[in-house]
Amino acid sequence: MKPGERLGPYEILAPIGKGGMGEVWKARDTRLGRDVAIKISTEQFSERFEREARAVAALNHPNICTLHDVGPNYLVMEYIEGLTLAERIKEGPIPLEEALGIARHVADALDVAHEKNIIHRDLKPGNIKIKHDGTVKVLDFGLAKMGGTPTAKPEDSPTLSMAATQAGMILGTAAYMSPEQARGKEVDKRADIWAFGVVLYEMLTGKQLFAGETVSDVLAGVLRHEPDWEQVPAQVRRLLRKCLAKDPAKRLRDIGDVWELLDEASPTLLAPSQTQSTPRLGWIAAGIAILIAGALGFGWWRASRRIEQPLKPLVRLDVDLGPDVSLSSSLLTTPTVILSPDGTRLAYVSQNRLFTRRLDQSKATELIGTDGAVSPFFSPDGQWVAFFSNGKLRKISVEGGSAIALCDFTNSRGGTWGEDGNIIAARGGGGLLRIPSVGGSPVLVSAAEGSPRWPQVLPGGKAVLFTSLTDQSDQANIEVMSLATRDQKTLVRGGTFGRYVASGHLVYVNSGTLFAVPFDLDTLVVRGAPVPVLDQVAYSQVYGAAQIDVSWNGALVYRNGGVGNGRRVTVQWLDGSGKSEPLLTKPGDYSRPHFSPDGQRLALEVREGSSFDTWVYDWRRDTLTRLTFGAGGLALNPVWSPDGRFIIFGGNEALFWTRSDGAGMHQPLVQTKNISAPFSFTPDGKRLAWNQAGDGGYDLWTATISYDSGGLRAGTPEPFLKTSFDERTPVFSPDGRWVAYTSNESGIYQVYVRAFPDRGGKWQISNEGGAYPVWARNAPEFFFRSPDNHIMMATYTSTADSFVADKPKVWSEKHIADFGTIGTNTYDVAPDGKRIAALMPIEGPAAQQAISHVIFLLNFSDELRRRAPITK
Repeated sequence: MKPGERLGPYEILAPIGKGGMGEVWKARDTRLGRDVAIKISTEQFSERFEREARAVAALNHPNICTLHDVGPNYLVMEYIEGLTLAERIKEGPIPLEEALGIARHVADALDVAHEKNIIHRDLKPGNIKIKHDGTVKVLDFGLAKMGGTPTAKPEDSPTLSMAATQAGMILGTAAYMSPEQARGKEVDKRADIWAFGVVLYEMLTGKQLFAGETVSDVLAGVLRHEPDWEQVPAQVRRLLRKCLAKDPAKRLRDIGDVWELLDEASPTLLAPSQTQSTPRLGWIAAGIAILIAGALGFGWWRASRRIEQPLKPLVRLDVDLGPDVSLSSSLLTTPTVILSPDGTRLAYVSQNRLFTRRLDQSKATELIGTDGAVSPFFSPDGQWVAFFSNGKLRKISVEGGSAIALCDFTNSRGGTWGEDGNIIAARGGGGLLRIPSVGGSPVLVSAAEGSPRWPQVLPGGKAVLFTSLTDQSDQANIEVMSLATRDQKTLVRGGTFGRYVASGHLVYVNSGTLFAVPFDLDTLVVRGAPVPVLDQVAYSQVYGAAQIDVSWNGALVYRNGGVGNGRRVTVQWLDGSGKSEPLLTKPGDYSRPHFSPDGQRLALEVREGSSFDTWVYDWRRDTLTRLTFGAGGLALNPVWSPDGRFIIFGGNEALFWTRSDGAGMHQPLVQTKNISAPFSFTPDGKRLAWNQAGDGGYDLWTATISYDSGGLRAGTPEPFLKTSFDERTPVFSPDGRWVAYTSNESGIYQVYVRAFPDRGGKWQISNEGGAYPVWARNAPEFFFRSPDNHIMMATYTSTADSFVADKPKVWSEKHIADFGTIGTNTYDVAPDGKRIAALMPIEGPAAQQAISHVIFLLNFSDELRRRAPITK
């Protein structure tokens, strides 16, 4: 082939290299307008090889080079720029943490392929590429059998023919063959595990493990020689011994078993990396214009400029993301819309799933496998989006593929991805933690005072901005901390969601107004007085999250609305036919409704400012009565006692009781270590169940309850279900023999039932995700909320030791309100089981605009320089 020639629809551009199977060319797919790599074989492919190559093409993973097409004698693959691992190793041994990070990527790729019964057979440094952003790509999955003519070079000897694989045929590059491969025996995925160990050994030492002048010499070393274990760090010797056992029966049987050993080998990150990247302030600033074409279409143009040129005027563009978009978290508890660092891509959370959209394209793409996503943030190069879901910190490529779990992480309060490859994430009540972006256990960076949240690593990676929240966001502080010394200081008092802008400013939100103040990145000092630059920014007064994001090239995206935008709902009657009628028509900041035992009153959690209080609505008389007054800022999930005389509610470190008629003040019932919320009494009122925040998520607890003239008394709290997963919303059945609850043990939140007392068995009720179970009181029916906010219902039968539920079905086609949190119920079933009191979103154009519109400000950096000039 020559540049300019065509191979089918592919235009040949330039040679990339040669291998044992033929030539490799860079080409252009003229149909899709993308660059590809084409491997052209000297032999025609067999029918079986074509079938197996197409199986490889079905692999979809960020760490696997995609096989796009198969021709009669050529393969069309993803074109990947960057060094091969072999080229990287030629520069010298790779530091342990970097090598382990690469190994994690490779193991991820092998794991996905092995699940599809695809074995690589030729894993080696030359088949592993490292992109400029650090992403690792494994090439040529399952293609070693394609072969070509063996060469005399042991490092480039993919072998023999394209015939069907069988015992007696040698496949794979000699230096990385497993002993069973070298003997020509049948191989399985353990051959890849051997090669994985050889590659890791070579990364750490800079030397080939089995070397020789000829292929025969190399194969002799594979069969007879033991590695020199003293050449590798002590932390990885156990891992390597497990991978490099010559007897496959003694070798690791599954690449998934590597993870525990990788975690064991990873050194503790006691201090930040000393080889951090330089700041990206030298990036070319860009202006952006959006052309709106219909509800969904908008594109961008960019024009380079120098800072010394005249400041450009601020351009405001209101953009409707489309009628199907419902920007999640109506509580505004977490950021929902973010811009990539270069300002060319948008990512947002809609219906608790992640979507991404290049701004020069008209449609968004759902990132599959992101159910439950909250608090997304981009990698520095914009190629990955990290997010929290179902008790994990995860990442996913903006091009799609599988979401990769990085670590267990609950009660998240935002994250930021540094240029050194580490993520800093905030955990509610747990401080700031560092997690390698390739995965690993969180390491505490700082147990900063207050409740640190919404961090941002500053350019250069030497310091991190974060919000320190005490009671409410308007009394929060913007703090900065050196990652080297852990020294911390306050930059702004009375603000939340601080963000550094490349114009040299710090911006933050107070009472829905965005303020800006000049900020010296070198000395970490603000200079001058803050000035207001933007009104009506949507934010959460309780959680401190603001709905803004700023790209490095000077664009800003935000949601309009001020405090609590989108939270206001109405309370309506809803029946199974989909018919609804008003119950509490006045819109309000309501949540967690619970019927009284007689069904005549409804207890509600109502937010005013930063406080959650308990109110009771008597729907017969249309009166709303307040029971608590600023109960420590929280009065969570009011639950009635079975006799209707008392209401129990939760708080930060206790459960409380109060009289339902409003007489008297609330009193403590149970002291807890963390935030807790009650959910159910047994029918006799003698035991209460609640969920309580623990180390790995929420756990389920119960306690005995007694009554006397002074009110309620609780016995010693007893754990009912305490695991490494997140369990919530425990609800006793009408006969008191069963407990329904929500858990993410399967990877997504589902509804389960266990016996009470627990005998170890459990039954899964939901089949496609679910939360917040409710039992009908007078029929064998069971309700829960689906991920798309439908009410689901299942009938059930039970015996002394068995529980059987029918397949759930949609009870009503109406969508109830989405509050973006698993533990917050937005409905309750009336005692007669025929109707539901549901919190319903306010409908109409204004309501739709609040959940589907965003606003772009172009040339925002110039506007900051104009409004808050930086003086020397």
